[in-house]
Amino acid sequence: MHGIGNDFVVLDCLKSEIAEESLPDLARRLCDRRFGIGSDGLILVLPSRVAHLRMRMFNPDGSEAEMCGNGIRCFAKYAYDRKHVTSTQMNVETLAGVKPLKLNVQGGKVTSVAVDMGVPRLQPQEIPVRVEGDSVIGYPLRVAGKKLEFTAVSMGNPHAVIFLDNVAAFPVEKVGPEIEHHKLFPKRTNVQFVQVVNTHEIILRTWERGAGLTLACGTGACASVVAGALNKLTSRDVLVHLPGGDLQVEWLGDGRVLMTGPATEVFVGEIEI
Repeated sequence: MHGIGNDFVVLDCLKSEIAEESLPDLARRLCDRRFGIGSDGLILVLPSRVAHLRMRMFNPDGSEAEMCGNGIRCFAKYAYDRKHVTSTQMNVETLAGVKPLKLNVQGGKVTSVAVDMGVPRLQPQEIPVRVEGDSVIGYPLRVAGKKLEFTAVSMGNPHAVIFLDNVAAFPVEKVGPEIEHHKLFPKRTNVQFVQVVNTHEIILRTWERGAGLTLACGTGACASVVAGALNKLTSRDVLVHLPGGDLQVEWLGDGRVLMTGPATEVFVGEIEI
């Protein structure tokens, strides 16, 4: 499945369990684009005691992500289209908390999903980032011989958002991994490179923690809109253009972030695990 090009292998674990200790290696194997199926992440569909279902997501390097904005839309489509959940209002348990979703359905199939991503965390210790103060906005950072400024936001997972004049020409593949592993970020970080088109539109390229360069990042789109508003560069309702497609993100007055975008099923198969 994919959400605007951010693709995932989805495993249904509602009736059968996979040994916990095998999950990191399984993710590395299945996400490999030459020796496995190939994807930006492995998603597990699991039962939950506090929501309709529980989602776990593992990166291609075997690490587990707290939350995945594009992945949770795919998760919702998988669950609804297979009648694991019959309501168009769905709650999904994640490591970043329970996320409420609203499903847009046509012909009995989910076409897009609006996700309540919750309230962004801005305090350094909650992100986490090793910077003093109540928030990290426009903080200087020198990497790969470049002087940059980043704004730190957590959408349940950490993001460093950097505003540029031209993201297409920027060496994301070189700078991204250096920021991901920078000593300022004790749990590493996702990195968002943002170009402001106008107050209601931005262009985004993403270096994802544990996955590398991806076509889209839902939590990254949300973090970028929050950072744009904090830096007074954008409004709080923004169309985010990513290499794989567009997401609509709104930072509501009560602090919650809403993200709306499509989810697509590509193929179904079987593999020995």
